[in-house]
Amino acid sequence: MGRVAAGVELGGRRLGLLDRARIYVCGVTPYDVTHLGHAATFVWVDTLVRVLRRCVDVEPMVCRNVTDVDDVLDSAAMRAGTRADDFAAFQEFQFAGDMSALHVRRPDFEPWAHRYVTAVIRLSAALVESGAAYERSGTVYFRGAGMPDRAGVDRESAVRLAAEFGGRPDDPDKDDPFDVALWQASAHDHQVWASPWGPGRPGWHAECVAMSLSVLGAGMDVHAGGADLAFPHHAYHAAIAEAFTGVAPHTRAWFHVGTVTVDGAKMAKSAGNLVLLGDLLADHASAAVRMMILDRPWHASWDYRPGLLDTAAERVRTLHEAAARPGPGDPAAVGEVCRLLARDLDVPAAVDVAADTGGDAARLLISVLGLA
Repeated sequence: MGRVAAGVELGGRRLGLLDRARIYVCGVTPYDVTHLGHAATFVWVDTLVRVLRRCVDVEPMVCRNVTDVDDVLDSAAMRAGTRADDFAAFQEFQFAGDMSALHVRRPDFEPWAHRYVTAVIRLSAALVESGAAYERSGTVYFRGAGMPDRAGVDRESAVRLAAEFGGRPDDPDKDDPFDVALWQASAHDHQVWASPWGPGRPGWHAECVAMSLSVLGAGMDVHAGGADLAFPHHAYHAAIAEAFTGVAPHTRAWFHVGTVTVDGAKMAKSAGNLVLLGDLLADHASAAVRMMILDRPWHASWDYRPGLLDTAAERVRTLHEAAARPGPGDPAAVGEVCRLLARDLDVPAAVDVAADTGGDAARLLISVLGLA
């Protein structure tokens, strides 16, 4: 119903698709509760999947990883006095409940990083052999000297972001500050595995590369995640994968969802400004929370205010009233709703059309936006 031409537009770029779409989603590091910033990414990806299926007649293959090998997870487990794997399992259970309450469907594939350690070792060894990486003091480094230019990030910002995300640009063992660890030597107070270079653990970027290549193969149609992951994580993910496979570009379209802020500051535990998803859902319908996230451009950053939920609830009410009108409504409106969604996921315009015409257009949109 309402099918448009084969493909979608994302970020101004037309992505031609026939019958399948391979989508990789940077998932959670299971060390804390889900906040609105996390939820925004996963709600937008869920909506993209629904649009592809209902409006474009393309079947998505979604892989959303779990980063359960990470220093921050180990530290959280130590503070809680429990094993990292037990701590991660509990947090994953909480996350799954939050996503279910928000009507975010489970992905087709949900790989855990700890199951791909051998794949990271093979990846690292192959890149050392090709000259794209080198080993020093038990750590394997990917050569990243040109990464800021490749990503369009100035050097000062790149150094700041690398340090913020644990890239250790001041590591004296590196040939270049922008080299990153594919495999890192680790002390035994963290999870460690044996490797040809000694005891250690996978690097963050290499984990995602190993999981995406193993599950989806060389190259993908859409790579999704928060806008804050564009550099360094996504930039290195693509570069490492391309160096290993020779397939470029590794990603046909990036889906960098806008950052959620509070009083202009990025939502973060360290800032003490988290808006917890569980708190929102305790007082508001999931449809209102989803509409608040979706009723804007997907790539735009936005500032959370409690009043936005009231506005979103009113939009949902209007849409449901339009859907309740008897009869199919304007047949052309169904196609128009799908065209708007396939054109860069223009949810605000699609809601306006559906609310005005009612009938099948409104009923379709309620389903595609996950509002019922």
